[in-house]
Amino acid sequence: MDLEEFRASVVDDAPAEGLSLPLQTLWWDAKGDWARAHACVQADESKNGARVHAYLHRVEGDLSNARHWYNRAGEPPADGPLTDEWTQLVRRFL
Repeated sequence: MDLEEFRASVVDDAPAEGLSLPLQTLWWDAKGDWARAHACVQADESKNGARVHAYLHRVEGDLSNARHWYNRAGEPPADGPLTDEWTQLVRRFL
């Protein structure tokens, strides 16, 4: 699956089978279901999960919580457009 196929799949009822938890989280976020995305990422205790968790809290507007998750991921906080961050994350995990 590439980025465009991933984006196009958001019209489906559920993410494609075999996607990692970070990608499932980003899929639910793209679908507009922040709560489901957050529930999904909470099941992932990896650094990749922490990185996506940071993004989700940035989407939510909770920058303090986002900084916590960026720190857990070992990465500096993002400050560019959220759409760019989402795209970069999807590309990283595909």
